[in-house]
Amino acid sequence: MEPVKDFHTYLAAITAFTLLYAAVDSKACDPVPYVTRDFWNALPPKLVEHFAGPIPYVIIHHSYIPAACYNGLQCIAAMQQMQKMHQEVRQWNDIGYSFAVGGDGRIYQGRGFNVVGAHAPRYNNRSVGICLIGDWVADLPPKNMLAAAQNLIEYGVRNGLIAQNYTLLGHRQVRTTECPGDRLFAEIKTWPHFNPMTDIVDQNSV
Repeated sequence: MEPVKDFHTYLAAITAFTLLYAAVDSKACDPVPYVTRDFWNALPPKLVEHFAGPIPYVIIHHSYIPAACYNGLQCIAAMQQMQKMHQEVRQWNDIGYSFAVGGDGRIYQGRGFNVVGAHAPRYNNRSVGICLIGDWVADLPPKNMLAAAQNLIEYGVRNGLIAQNYTLLGHRQVRTTECPGDRLFAEIKTWPHFNPMTDIVDQNSV
């Protein structure tokens, strides 16, 4: 009977190891939901500054200009337009946002996770800035854009990049601005972790 007992012990050990490996490796098998900077032919950043995570804030924006894009070519052009304006006109290190979402349903990597942004003063070193490309004052972004933004947040939480108890905000809650547009702002009020807080200071002092 000993060989049978030993076999069952061995089988139980193998099963336990397999389950443990699957649990540990699950994050490695979670593909990134966004296309990288190479996809949209991003120019190199002038400087990259990192900050530690998990990230406590997610801040939603709209671009206003450029207008909404609905296919790959349009969205690539929009990303390039934003980066050029941010680097050359505003003299920032890179495109201001961490990520942008196009009407083609793609998520475009901007600065990425845990990189200091230029999208929300006083929050740039502790937030993910997600821009939904287009003007969302009167119109609601298409469902594929809303779903993509939410998927990105969920991916960040799942992989420990965004804090489990993160706070979701619209840009207008931390700066005097219309962004992210009335319709989009009304939408994100219904999303998990939205906080109605307002934290605006004199913009001349930030």
